[in-house]
Amino acid sequence: MYSISDLAREFDLTTRAIRFYEDMGLLQPERSGPGGRNRVYSQRDRTRLKLTLRAKRLGLSLTEAKDLIDMYDSPRDTGPQLQKFLVVLDAHKRELEEQMAEIQANLDEVKAHEKEARSLLTKQGKQPVKVLKAAKASNA
Repeated sequence: MYSISDLAREFDLTTRAIRFYEDMGLLQPERSGPGGRNRVYSQRDRTRLKLTLRAKRLGLSLTEAKDLIDMYDSPRDTGPQLQKFLVVLDAHKRELEEQMAEIQANLDEVKAHEKEARSLLTKQGKQPVKVLKAAKASNA
């Protein structure tokens, strides 16, 4: 059994974040103490929190994470869960690839403008500004 503080410490989260995951239905702690004020999290809740954080790192929404995690509470046939996981991952991969293509297009446009500005300065007989290596390194 885990307290909210135990999980917050272990996963480097705020207790507010854990309560938010609880409000989203991702965690379902038992209540103890006077008026049920203390939350007691099970190993199942700990595992669900770990899976939620993994899904977030993959860029999935909390709703997608909940749908996938909830499937693991169903019977032991993992086929449907894995199929759903692949569908979600494929959609997310396509979204990331689109974002990457947009970033690459923006970067190409910046480089073209940079080249044009340097060329215009050279035509005016002015020396283009040299970019410091330290500035380049911090942008890498």
